[in-house]
Formats: sequence, C-alpha cells, structure tokens
Amino acid sequence: MDDARLKYYGWGREGEGMSAEERKFVLGRYHAKFGTGEFDTIAVPRLEDLSLREPRVLPPASLSPFCAAERYDRAAHTYGKSYPDYVRAMLGNYDCAPDVVAYPRNEAEISAVMDWAGSVGASLTPFGGGSSVCGGVEPRVDGIKHKAAVTLDLRNLAKVVEVDPVSHAALIEAGTYGPSLENQLKPHGFTLRHFPQSFEYSTLGGWIATRSGGHFASLHTHIDDFVESLRVVTPAGVVETRRLPGSGAGPSPDRMFIGSEGILGVISRAWMRLQPSPKFRAGASVRFPSFFDAARAVRAVAQAGLYPSNCRILDSQEAFNTGAADGSVAIMVLAFESGDHPMDAWMARALECCTDYRGTPEPAKASGAHLEGAAGVWRNAFIRMPYAREFLTPAGLVNDTFETAITWDQFEGFHDKVKGATERAILEATGVRGEVTCRFTYVYPDGPAPYFTFHALGRHGGLLEQWQAIKNAASDALIAAGGTITHHHAVGRDHRPWYDRQRPELFAAALRAAKWELDPQCILNPGVLIDP
Repeated sequence: MDDARLKYYGWGREGEGMSAEERKFVLGRYHAKFGTGEFDTIAVPRLEDLSLREPRVLPPASLSPFCAAERYDRAAHTYGKSYPDYVRAMLGNYDCAPDVVAYPRNEAEISAVMDWAGSVGASLTPFGGGSSVCGGVEPRVDGIKHKAAVTLDLRNLAKVVEVDPVSHAALIEAGTYGPSLENQLKPHGFTLRHFPQSFEYSTLGGWIATRSGGHFASLHTHIDDFVESLRVVTPAGVVETRRLPGSGAGPSPDRMFIGSEGILGVISRAWMRLQPSPKFRAGASVRFPSFFDAARAVRAVAQAGLYPSNCRILDSQEAFNTGAADGSVAIMVLAFESGDHPMDAWMARALECCTDYRGTPEPAKASGAHLEGAAGVWRNAFIRMPYAREFLTPAGLVNDTFETAITWDQFEGFHDKVKGATERAILEATGVRGEVTCRFTYVYPDGPAPYFTFHALGRHGGLLEQWQAIKNAASDALIAAGGTITHHHAVGRDHRPWYDRQRPELFAAALRAAKWELDPQCILNPGVLIDP
C-alpha cells in the first residue's frame, strides 16, 4: 500500500477523494433529481475532536510491540463502509471503538492475541481493509460474555510467499491488499484477476471470509473459484487444508471457512489458483431500448456458454446517473479476454445474441475497449463511486445499494416487485419521491445477480431511521420474492434478520456446533451469521 494512512472517515487514503469536477457532477445529478438548491450539509468531526472512552484493557508487555490503543488506530477500526457506519461516524458516535488494535506479524502472534483476548473477556474482530458494507467489522461487546473489544488487523501479513508456475498457483498471506498482490504476481506473468470494487482497500483474507465477487461477470464470479487450500488460525488450534485441484472426500473443509466472516477463525494464508495475464481482449458497448431487452440478451449470452469477462447491463437511469448514456437507453458493457487466444469469435456470437433482442452495438474493438466509450465512462464511475458517500451523507442524502440473485424464470416479476417496494418505502420514509435503479453485476446460465441502487432525500436527525425503513422494505421484498439477501456483499450484522429467514435452521444449528468447537469462548466477531 501507499505510505499514506487510510482515512478514519471516508473511502481510501488521507488526501484522496473526488475532484471538484467529479463532486459537481455527482451533486448536480442529485440537485436535478430532487429539484433542490444547496443541501443542508453538516460538518464531520475531526479526528482530534472525537470522544473515545479510555481503553478497558491494555495488552501485556509481550504483545505491546504490535498493538496500539491510539486515537487514530481505534477510530479507523470502529466502522466499515456501510451507510449506517457513515452516519454514526459523521455524528461522532464512536462508542463501539475497539479498546486495542493488534497488528500481528505472523501466526504465532495471531494465536497470542486470541489467547489474551479470551483471558481478559474481550471480543476479537478480524479486520482486513475495513471495506465491509454490511456491518461486518464493527467491534461488539455484549457486556456479559465480553468486557472489552480487540480488533485484529492483518496488514502485516502481506506477502506472496511462493509461486508454483507449473500448477498456476501461489501461496499468499491473507493481509495482502489487492494492488500489492497483483504487483507481486506480475513479474511471474500471472494474475489472480479478482477485482472487487474495493480492490485497492481490501485484502485476500477479507475476500475469502466474505465470499467476495470479483472481476469476472461469469464463470469465476466469486473468490471461491480461486481457493486451492487454506490455513486458518482458530482459538482451538490451526486448521490447514490439503492443496488439491479438486476432491470428493466428504464436505469441503475449505468451504466451511470461505464465507465464514471471521466467526470460526482467522485466515492467515491461502494457496490461490492463478491465470496468465490476459493478452487478447475484445470489448463493446451495446444499447437497448429497454432494460428487459438487455436482460434477455444477457440470458442468451450466458446460456450460449460464451463466458464473457464482463457482461453487465445498466438500466436507463443508472446509465444516465453515471454519464454512460442520456437516459433513453439501457446499456450493456461486454468484454472477453484470454491469455491464450483471440476472442473475436466469442464477441461476434455474443453480439448476434444482442441483436436478437434489439441491441445496437457500438463497434467491437480488440483492445482498450473497457477504457473507451460508454464502457469506459461506466468503469471510471464504478471505481470512483465509493468516494462520493463521504460528502453525500453529510449533505443529508440517503443513497445505498443492495444486491441479490434470482433465476431467469422469475427475474422480470422479481425486479418489478423489489423496485416497487423500495420506491414506496422511500416515499413513506422521507415524504419525497426517490429513485431506484438496477444493473447486473454477475450472470449465470440459470439467472442474474441484480444490483439495485436507491437515492432518497433524507433529513438530518432521522437518517438512520429513514435508511433502516427503506432497507427493511427492500430486504423483505427480495426475500419474499425468492431472492437471496446477498450475492456477494456478505451478511455481517445488517443482513442478519433476512439471512436467518433464508438459511435452513438445521444448518444454523450445525454452524453453531462448529463455532463451539473452534471458538469455545465465542470471542470471534459476535453477532455475525449466528448467535452462539
């Protein structure tokens, strides 16, 4: 990572953010949306003005060389990046700040912190880059089992330890941030090619623990597909799975930890499947008269077995909001890539599928297409979006996203039900008509992963309540209509009520039993996924 430290409030490193021109564009869209002049904007407290309680515990001398209880460390590890996280931080509410932040340098130090946390009755929250958007990294203390809170930041475990060029795999430490990971693989001619929106400010361990969605819109959509084996430190000992290309030997131990969100143990390193760096690319943007036309074209592409690296569609309003189109058409961003062979034939067939559903392609290009035209505008907006929340929230705007997945046979009705319920909830919660847009992030032969964004004009003093009312209505609607509460954002605490409705109760009982075995004092990330 860069030497500049991460912000305690906001996205990225200190000194980074949207340019004045970008801010003007984003705020201009909201002024037009709500017909307002200036927004009622409040100031975010400075770091030195935050009120933090005195630490309830301090590390022993043996741990103090890699532990901190300073104001910045505690504030920067209090929240993730969800909308309620931003609101509470904006209001100076740091009641849940960890007492101590540990920065272990190896597995022995991870185990030592676990032992100490258990001995003093502290909860222990694993922390990668803190980019959770669902309440997954906030330290919790229940006052009964836990008397204090410790956060375990893995940034010092940041090396690509070994590369196996024959098997196309690498052993990588879990605290490695995305850019560093790719920079260390590049001299070997390989890439993990897992690029979530949080890529710059998230880690391999965090991706695995939350079942992150990455670069590929089809085929290798989740980090699961790249995990070859894991090494996990638990309070009961270290678990290391066997490195294999595949196995039919019972339930997969890797799968038990992938997506476990830090409640069973701390991933310390993993063997990951790699790919040769892409040498051949083809890309295009396609315009459609309606979002459902675009969705039907996506289904045709997905079911043709073409496996594009990008096959994302934006409804007309989403395309307008990002500057990718004028609001009259839906847009598809389509791309193929390979480290072995040209992709022209794949692109040609995909474009035939698009024209079957009234799509009008821009000219396909062999290289650089993902950086040009509507595709390039969308890509830049996608990468820059997270910086907007740090000035939109103080302006009293309620904007957030939620994502799900549904089978193709249900999609169109599902889309209308979820969008309608969310729109009604915005009007009821704020008294002002808001906006709900949709895009596809990932696609499968049997269904898409719709990604909704909502925009509302909130009221200072009621932002959390307004957000929660909208969130509840949207989540109730998508669960009732047969979708999942999350496709790739994870469960955390924000999604727990609907995850509890989605997953089978006997599975929850089995998961609790696994937690009792691996974490008998229940110190790890309490309140996430299950209650012990």
